[in-house]
Amino acid sequence: MTENDFRVWAPRAKRVELVLGDSTHPMTGDADGWFTPEPAVAWEPGLDYGYLLDGEGPYPDPRSRRQPEGVHGLSRTDDPSTFDWTDADWAGAPIDRAEIYELHIGTFTPEGTLEAALGRLDHLLSLGVTHVELLPVNDFNGKYNWGYDGVDWFAVHEQYGGPEGYRRFVDACHAAGLAVIQDVVYNHLGPSGNYLPLFGPYLDDQSRNTWGTTVNLSHEGSAEVRRFILDNALMWLRDYHVDGLRLDAVHALVDESPVHLLAELSAEVEELSASTGVRRLLIAESDLNDPVMFTTRDDGYGLDGQWSDDFHHAVHVNLTGETTGYYADFDSIAALAKVLTKGFFHDGTYSSFRERNHGVELDRRATAPWRLVVASQNHDQIGNRAIGDRLTATLDPDRLAIAATLTLLGPFTPMLFMGEEWAASTPWQFFTSHPEPELGKATAEGRIAEFEKMGWDPEVVPDPQDPATFENSKLDWSELGDTEHPEHAAMLALYRRLGALRRELPAGEEVRLSHVQVEFDEAARWLVLRRPGLALVINFGDEPLGLATTVRPAVPDLEFGEVLLDSHALLRDEPAAEVASVVSPHSVLVVRPA
Repeated sequence: MTENDFRVWAPRAKRVELVLGDSTHPMTGDADGWFTPEPAVAWEPGLDYGYLLDGEGPYPDPRSRRQPEGVHGLSRTDDPSTFDWTDADWAGAPIDRAEIYELHIGTFTPEGTLEAALGRLDHLLSLGVTHVELLPVNDFNGKYNWGYDGVDWFAVHEQYGGPEGYRRFVDACHAAGLAVIQDVVYNHLGPSGNYLPLFGPYLDDQSRNTWGTTVNLSHEGSAEVRRFILDNALMWLRDYHVDGLRLDAVHALVDESPVHLLAELSAEVEELSASTGVRRLLIAESDLNDPVMFTTRDDGYGLDGQWSDDFHHAVHVNLTGETTGYYADFDSIAALAKVLTKGFFHDGTYSSFRERNHGVELDRRATAPWRLVVASQNHDQIGNRAIGDRLTATLDPDRLAIAATLTLLGPFTPMLFMGEEWAASTPWQFFTSHPEPELGKATAEGRIAEFEKMGWDPEVVPDPQDPATFENSKLDWSELGDTEHPEHAAMLALYRRLGALRRELPAGEEVRLSHVQVEFDEAARWLVLRRPGLALVINFGDEPLGLATTVRPAVPDLEFGEVLLDSHALLRDEPAAEVASVVSPHSVLVVRPA
């Protein structure tokens, strides 16, 4: 499809008509199912239009750039070339030195808009953030939603600011020195307002995943569906100047083609990067624990990296003691040590949650650990809890500091979830605003069934359709200045210090997993992580940990220099010891190797 015209792919319709304002225009189809107005109709920005399919409709354009009246309304033309970009000198931000900050536009600020989020960029910079990752912003039915129920993949949700607001956001981020990663969902479509199946075979009726019918990547008509996805990805990167994409749940993509969609995507993004001089990134959310994601296209898909949930699980269990559901296998410091040195815990081992062997072993000498994006908290691991409770609801500041330090100064690419940097007390719950009551009820019941193994009590799960569930999930920025609860300011100071220390580390491209060493004692509950540039000494136990009496006898070659951070002291606004000798209970020392 060329830009700025009214062509539409609709092979399932015999007759297609363009509705433009008060007029209707006939369209002529070709052998491939593409329909074009005959005679030609002038295209310009700001026109409302839709398509009649065999007399039914009008339906919005599958490639609509704007849906001012929501997913059931007419589309509106939008010309991205009219925006006056100011980022001509933007060269991108290297992923191997990244500190990612994940946020949801609707709950990041009280206003819940892209424009309001711009007012918080200085806050992100103070943390050392380099990349802002937005949860999906493409259009969905209703006013608020996590974003994973999108049906108009090319349109920016109007309540967030629409396409113009999105362009302003990216341009301002680049002016501030921040890269933007957009979360996109290609494995399913939302349950309301999805008119794509009326136009063509966008869905694969032979296959389903957790969220519904899968997208057609291999069967009849799949070539145009794949092009639809590829063009959408390129739109964010090219027309909106986005720096990278986070690809949702790629393990749910069912692709039997000779060249996997992800490999095809990485090739086209690489070509775009070369032509613009700005490197664009592709990061997969994958449950497969398989380096095929970031292996070169000779043997893999050629993406830049992938999320590693194993890191989250190992940190979470060792700090909270929670072992239900998929946490069961991670109940040991040994599990955390394996993740820190091998990237994946399940690398061909038995997963009790899956009831089968899972994962593929990484090559430690070849794998740069920055290719794994890790978090101690993220939208899934908070929002997919029964009541959407953060670690703040379970852990004291000392244990939160351990989680933060492992995330930000461990060997992997760190990602923070909005508000964790000040130990936000607000939950982040699952919320929807489906206009159809029956759909809201079905969604709520489906989530409880999906997480049955986690032992949820349905009585405590908030109603996702209740507006209060959405409002309760908004960050409370006033906590930053709350003198009655100084722990918020203390946690923020810790995160800022960790961000500063991270900026001093060697470039991630120079580090391999084989450069990371971990020693630990399961019974005494301590762990030492050594990586290029620094070492972490973590005391998970309830008693002070003497380095000379306990740790050094077990690790004879351990020699420390300057103490860079003492989490116990920092959280209490006390001076840190100049010499590493004792680690307080539930705290961490960051030291420079001698």
